[in-house]
Amino acid sequence: MATPVSDAEFEKEVLQSDKPVLVDFWAEWCGPCQSLMPLVEELSNEMGDKVKVVKINIDESPEAPTKYGVRGIPTLMIFKDGNVADTKVGGMSKTQLTEWAQSQIG
Repeated sequence: MATPVSDAEFEKEVLQSDKPVLVDFWAEWCGPCQSLMPLVEELSNEMGDKVKVVKINIDESPEAPTKYGVRGIPTLMIFKDGNVADTKVGGMSKTQLTEWAQSQIG
């Protein structure tokens, strides 16, 4: 299950994680975000042993999205060792999401 994370928890939960982290930047009012959310949850359930999945509501926690240049949502980023490894912006299918995550995580 994707874990909600706030700006206050971002460093500990994402940057200091001992495994790769997929971060879903989203908002309540964003239709494509709502469509992508169940796919992110499925990915979390399927790949939870290889990747930590977190979600950040950009309205409640604006610091991390600003710091990492999030301009449109949904934005997905994979962090490895505290750094952004790759970014995807916009909606995607379950297959596209899975293939992208696997290519970045291994």
